[in-house]
Amino acid sequence: MAAAEGLDGLLGELDLSCSCCLQHFTDPVRLSGCGHNFCRACITQYGRGKQRVSCPLCREGFDLKDLQPNRELAVLVSLVPLWVKEEELKTQDEPKPSGAVACNDWSSAGRRAGEKEEEIWDISKQLEMATETIQLLREDLIKAKEHASQIKSQVAKDFYCMKEYVERQERNTLMFIEQEQKAAEEKTEETIHQLCVDMNNLLDIKAETNNLPDRHRYKGSPSRVNKITLDEKLHVVKSAVEDLKRKLEILLLEKYTWKLPPVQSPDSNQEKSACSSSPEPEAQNPKPVVSSQFSQWADDVTFDLSRVHERLAVTAQNRKVMVSSNPIDYKPSPNRFCISQVTCSQSFSTGCHYWEVITKDSDGWAVGVAHNMIGRRDKLGRTEHSWCIEWLGAKKQLSAWHRDQETLLHKDKPVKVGVLLELQKMTLSFYSITDKEVLLHAFEINTSDPLYPAFWLYNLEKNGSLTISSTNRR
Repeated sequence: MAAAEGLDGLLGELDLSCSCCLQHFTDPVRLSGCGHNFCRACITQYGRGKQRVSCPLCREGFDLKDLQPNRELAVLVSLVPLWVKEEELKTQDEPKPSGAVACNDWSSAGRRAGEKEEEIWDISKQLEMATETIQLLREDLIKAKEHASQIKSQVAKDFYCMKEYVERQERNTLMFIEQEQKAAEEKTEETIHQLCVDMNNLLDIKAETNNLPDRHRYKGSPSRVNKITLDEKLHVVKSAVEDLKRKLEILLLEKYTWKLPPVQSPDSNQEKSACSSSPEPEAQNPKPVVSSQFSQWADDVTFDLSRVHERLAVTAQNRKVMVSSNPIDYKPSPNRFCISQVTCSQSFSTGCHYWEVITKDSDGWAVGVAHNMIGRRDKLGRTEHSWCIEWLGAKKQLSAWHRDQETLLHKDKPVKVGVLLELQKMTLSFYSITDKEVLLHAFEINTSDPLYPAFWLYNLEKNGSLTISSTNRR
């Protein structure tokens, strides 16, 4: 009942009457030019015998043969309550004005009827467009689901192949180690047996020589036994496994690029006020304690994905950067380096700060700090506000750079570099980290701007990587 009353109210708001006969439309048609609606019989009678037919409402010309049925309007008229139609039937016998007279009656009611008809026509067009749009969106949704399903199937297939390959290599490697171990054990047992035989022979000789003059005593010695070890072969196997692991990691990054969010400690964005700040209690830090004298000032730094060259892949929770054979699909950034460099997301302007970088997996690298305004094409250590030490594979030498000036250090290649930034003393120091810290070089810096850890991998034709070591506070 409520729905019927609502429909009656809606139809009451709409004027569904022909402006010629002033009754509800019968077989409504739309004029091809202006779009006004009339009963087919009314508009045909109105234009009969005229050389030029113009719309009774707006005077725009039209041709009777171009009349278009308005089905939407006919549907609306069909919804008019029956009692309204019965009232119209009662008034059919009463004299009503001719079509020509009615059409020439330019009353305000006629103009309102034309406006209502235009509104109905616009709504009908919008409904058609909405229906078409919904259909297109549904088709796009089906295509997107099919495409996603194909991609997931291909990814699953690729990972299955890689998993099968890795498992096969694992079985072969373990089998090789087991065979070498057995061979070494057999060789060792054979050697022990031979030594036992030699010992028995020596005992016999000793017993015999006790009764001989000194000049006839046995002058020989036990045969020299070669030391049997698996260290060399196992080192080759271990290196091969590490190389395979690195290649698989690069392959995954090149074919399936995903971004892992950096893991930051709660105090990673808080700078320590001075070098003399007390270290954290051991009970609050469950990680292994690093024996470095600088570990109390260690900072959790990670690579910045918006300031890394497109041929450098960032992995391991943004702590490792490696050379990739293909560009990585990073998000567009105006600060992305055009040189194979990368900076960290963290910056420092006060206090003491320390971090360590593993460099053993690269033959050409630079480690240092730089001002945030370093250009996309600026090289680390070649500007006024950047400092670094570098190892160049071809020259096999370690050097320090600042303002495009090189200082040869005459040191061996460090496998791990420690960086100590003391901003209250305005010094930057680099250390080779082994069993102890060995000073490589120290700079006096002269800037008050925030400084960012910065890195450079030279050769994009060779696989190389740098890894930020997790240095724990004492």
